[in-house]
Parts: sequence; structure tokens; C-alpha cells
Amino acid sequence: MNIRIYPSKPHGSMEAMASKSDVHRALICAAFSDRETIIHSNSISRDMEATASCLRAAGAAICYDPGEGLFIVSPGRIRGEGPGDSVPADCRESGSTLRFLIPVFAAAGISTRFTGEGRLPERPLGPILFELSAHGISVKGEKLPISIKGSMTPGSFSLPGDISSQFVSGLLLAFPLMEGDSRLSLTTGLESQAYVDMTMDTMKRFGIRISMSERDGKLSFSYKKNEGHPGYVSPFHYEADGDWSNAAFFLAADMLLGGGQIKVNGLREDSVQGDRAIADILKELSHGEGCVLDASSVPDLVPICAVAMALTPGKHRIVNAGRLRIKESDRLSAISEGLQRMGADIRELPEELIIEGKAGELPGGTEVSSFNDHRIAMALSIGALFCREPVEITGAEAVEKSYPGFFDDLRRLGVRLERTGGTGCHL
Repeated sequence: MNIRIYPSKPHGSMEAMASKSDVHRALICAAFSDRETIIHSNSISRDMEATASCLRAAGAAICYDPGEGLFIVSPGRIRGEGPGDSVPADCRESGSTLRFLIPVFAAAGISTRFTGEGRLPERPLGPILFELSAHGISVKGEKLPISIKGSMTPGSFSLPGDISSQFVSGLLLAFPLMEGDSRLSLTTGLESQAYVDMTMDTMKRFGIRISMSERDGKLSFSYKKNEGHPGYVSPFHYEADGDWSNAAFFLAADMLLGGGQIKVNGLREDSVQGDRAIADILKELSHGEGCVLDASSVPDLVPICAVAMALTPGKHRIVNAGRLRIKESDRLSAISEGLQRMGADIRELPEELIIEGKAGELPGGTEVSSFNDHRIAMALSIGALFCREPVEITGAEAVEKSYPGFFDDLRRLGVRLERTGGTGCHL
């Protein structure tokens, strides 16, 4: 699906969609809880559905009511019991689904064959697979498809903290499913710690406490198994956070419009989401001076921040961003190419972007690719609003991964856009 976006000045109010990151974690905790859980989520995306479908394949009963905005999760017989065929777990393009569920299913003794699509098979899994093998799991494959068999034994685990926080979150989610105490020690500093904080916060809401300590700049996480404790305990009702990551696109548009034009409701100022940092980043940018953004803790904000920087005077840098090259696309290359085609002054280096911001608008009048990446599609769509001529986004259906209603929300805010080719569910 291609979308042509015309220069527009959106205005109005909107409701933040449910946090994809929060819902992933809540679905997993709910699927292994002691009773039914109702997760209040005003939206569902392809990534959320990937996690739900894998949990269904393992035995949980999960349905989504779009009218009420609810996931209803019943644990069912989700634990592996004896020999049998492997559970098929299609993670689609969701890195969170894959990296969370590999250790979780291993801890629950669920023999599983994991598959995926897009660039997911290219993303590294070595550190977590090594730990599984060291704790009693038979692993076949190094990249997707991967099969696991056995029941993971508790004890001491070790992971690097600078490859993916998802490895850390996945193991923490797995700890309560094993019969014994466990400890995870990181061999490096932890990047994107806010995502691990979110994991521990969700687990706490399901009755599980993880202890965290630090020594020589490296973190350790401990879980003590209590005798007679049932593990995850459902809160029955679970309210998903509003998503700062996806709200960032509209908050950036509002800043570029001068502020006060777009109001996003449903965002918690005290949220543990790391991407709530977008508020401070945009505040600094609005001062009109050069800004340096360290991407190590907020990688998902890089595409929209690059757009905002390209339209704000000053010399800006996005540093420590090398990990973005192994996301759904090579995000440094993708956002750099898209913005260059729209007329921005942006230079790509191996680990960073250097941007000479321009006031007000870009030339536009071009076609840019989403590179099948939801965050690239949305970021370039916001950039297109501030071009002199229309911009066509190819592969715009990529937004279905995390924000199916993105173009609907743009239209409701007064943006002029039209579908020009291909197929898609929305618009």
C-alpha cells in the first residue's frame, strides 16, 4: 500500500493507543497466572497478535474484543506435559515475542519450534540460546527456525547487557516458571534499562518481585521461589499504559507546529516507559539549538527524532545508534535515505547521524520507502506534513505491525492523504 501525504497542519485531540511493550509483557504474565485476566487495551497490533497467537498455540485461551478494547486471557493447560509434537510459534516480525518466549517456553517445559519473517531471522539470538543449553534445554538451530526441547533448570545465568534488553526481560519473565531460585548477572552495562524496568513493573503487578543490585556498574537480578507460592497471580483487571513510543510521532508534529495544536490523552507522566523521554527531547529541540541524542536508551525514538531535528535549526547528532541497523530495517540507513530524498541535510555514519536542521519545511515532492519498517513509515509520514510538495510513502502498510490506526488518526486530525496503490487493511 502506498500513501500520498499532502502538506498539512494537523490539529485536535486524540487518545494514545495501548503500549505494545506493556501488552506483550502482560499477555505473557496472564497466560501463566492462576486465573483469568482482563487486559484493558484500546488497540491490537500485529506484534501483540504474534505474542497472543504463540501463547494460544501453547494452550492459553486468548481473545480480543475490539468493541470493548479488552484481551481476555485464561491460562488453560499451557505447561508442557510429557512427550509430543513441538508447539508451532510463529513470531512474525516481532523481536519481543521471540526473545521473550524462547526462555519462557523453555522454563515452562514447552517443546517449541519458533519461526518468523522479515528481518527477524537475521537478529542475533546466540547469548540466550547458550544459556538455555547450559540449563538443560536441547536447542536446534542458531537462527530461525529454532527448536527447543526440555525443561530449563533454575540457577545462575549470565548475559551481556549491551546486545538486547529483550534477552534480560525474557529470562526474568521465565524465572517464576522454574522450580527454584535464579539469578541473572550481566557481563556489561545494560542498554535500554527502562524496558527491563517495565518488565519488572509488570511482573510486580502479577505478584512477582525481582531484586536488582549493582556492582562495578553491572547489574544483577535475583528471584527467590517461595514455598507454596503459585507464581504469577492475576490482578484480574490490568490497565495497559498509553504508548509513549507511538505518541512520539504526534508529539513531535505538535512541537514542529509550535505547540498546542495536537493533544494526546492517556499518557502517564509517571510511566516506567523509557520513551516518555520524548517530552524532554522535544523540549530541548524546541529551543532551536544543536541537540545531541544518545540513542542507547531510546532506540525506538530515533526515526521520529531524526525527522524533528531535520526540521529544527541547528546542528544535531544522534549517537550510539549502531544497534538500529538490526531492527526491522537498517533504521539509520532507512531514515537517512528517506529524509535525504525529502530534502533534508543528514549524514549517516556507522554509529550515528549528523543532521543540519532547516527551519519550517523541506522540499518534498518525492517518493520514499518504509523499508517495511513501521517506525520508518510513521516518521516519514510526519516529515511529509512539513514539505512544500506531497510525499508518497511506499510500503505504508508496515504500520500494521504496531499502530494499525495510524493513518486513520492522521486523517482525524485533518491531514490530507490518499491511498495510491497496493493493498492494505486500513484507509
